[in-house]
Amino acid sequence: MKLGIMQPYFFPYIGYFSLIAHTDQWIVFDITQYTPKTWMNRNRVLHPEQGWNYISAPLLHSSNSLAIYEARVQDVAATGKSVLGKLSHYRKQAPYYAAVIKLVSETFAAMRTDSLVQVNVACMAAVCNYLDIPFRHQICSELGLPLPRELHPGGWAPLICSLLGADAYLNPPGGRDLFDANEFSAMGVSLEFLKVPEFVYPTGSYGFEAGLSILDVMMWNSPDAIKDVIVNRSELLRVN
Repeated sequence: MKLGIMQPYFFPYIGYFSLIAHTDQWIVFDITQYTPKTWMNRNRVLHPEQGWNYISAPLLHSSNSLAIYEARVQDVAATGKSVLGKLSHYRKQAPYYAAVIKLVSETFAAMRTDSLVQVNVACMAAVCNYLDIPFRHQICSELGLPLPRELHPGGWAPLICSLLGADAYLNPPGGRDLFDANEFSAMGVSLEFLKVPEFVYPTGSYGFEAGLSILDVMMWNSPDAIKDVIVNRSELLRVN
């Protein structure tokens, strides 16, 4: 079984979904401290004039003293309206505008929680469903795993893999320096990284911006085209 373990992001970038597509089980890692001004409660889409613009889910309390699973969205309905508002300018040119707006509208309309983790999971699940990618996930704080209170940043993944009986762990290549391959080997877990190719696509009269939210990718590309990049064009790199 191959695991992916990452913090829950707000409508994350395409590489996040490539990781989900290449794992057997996705662990929503929500037990460490919440860090303000991260991808957990914001992301980026095209600005109506130039560059990019933030979409965000403002929190009731944004503090380093919170565990991620304790974070609460200030106003879920208002967050949905804000996201829709910042996507409205895509209407003029983006070929998949109607489908993406429908996805965002229906996802927020169905929300019955103010938990940031649950909001992000609902958004990710909606995108995976749209792209026809299985999202087999579990939330770390709900698993009751015997985890220590303190552990160095790279130590969580091999330990969780071992406790859940996984034999492989998949991570973005940007986290390569975080992990010690020997820690994984000692627990019988292979360490792998997934390199997602640069995906450049036409954006009408807007200037293309790399690394934006999946919402931007979905505005300009069909689900099949996105899935092809996610599933077929990513490169697997095995370390041990």
